[in-house]
Amino acid sequence: MPTILTCTDGSIYSPSVYDHTIWAAKRMDAKVRVLHMLEPQRQMTTDFTGHVNPGERDSLLREIVELEEAANRVAQKRGRAILQAAETHFKNAGFSDVSTEQRWGTLVESLEDFPADMVVIGKRGESADFAKLHLGANLERVIRSSTRPVFVASRAFQPIERGLIAFDGSPSAKKAVKFAIEKPLLKDLKLTLLTAGKPTSGIDDELEMTKGQLQEAGYEVNVRRSSKNPEIALAETIAEDGIDLLLIGAYGHSRIRQLIVGSTTTIMVRTCRVPVLMFR
Repeated sequence: MPTILTCTDGSIYSPSVYDHTIWAAKRMDAKVRVLHMLEPQRQMTTDFTGHVNPGERDSLLREIVELEEAANRVAQKRGRAILQAAETHFKNAGFSDVSTEQRWGTLVESLEDFPADMVVIGKRGESADFAKLHLGANLERVIRSSTRPVFVASRAFQPIERGLIAFDGSPSAKKAVKFAIEKPLLKDLKLTLLTAGKPTSGIDDELEMTKGQLQEAGYEVNVRRSSKNPEIALAETIAEDGIDLLLIGAYGHSRIRQLIVGSTTTIMVRTCRVPVLMFR
């Protein structure tokens, strides 16, 4: 049975993450595992240089240890409350095949310990600066490390009926197409294939071949070509075609993929108002 790993930190994005997970799980006939990571509290300074006598130093060290232990207990209690709220959200939506887990460490380090067909995460976490549209601290690291598709939830769930595949002929773009053909997640969605920027050799033939493969799999497919910068072409197509979900490769050297994960956090993921499904 397929499994979806849903990452939560209790942020304002969490209900949307759960709703997108429920949508995906029902379409994939998958079970859900909700994960909340506890990162150990940063150790307080123990540098007591200066005029501190041994007795006072030992007392300060004991207090520091007690404070760190107390902070970790609070974090655990908060994490359990977050997971309980997540479980309640799923059950209230009529979805019961869900389990929860709390773990110490970092999300990226723990991902490979959890077998899953897809990872769902919010675009921004509890520490993100919404005014500046900063991405969540874990998002880019998850995309860089995950070998599985990463579903990035938008701020609020909306019905998903139309998907856009950003296609440049790259292996990761072809993974998105293969996923659409082989997996049930996107079945019955209307799809748009978009290539943007300066045309590359053979891209028209690849587009037509890919269109045929998707049509053979039962999709209604529209092909669009744009000479505009990819970020502009993607934004315009999402608006003009009423796109509800963007599928895109997360790595590579082409400009359309550098929009998503490059040397710096890029504009498309920060400003895109629809969920994004990424492939490496």
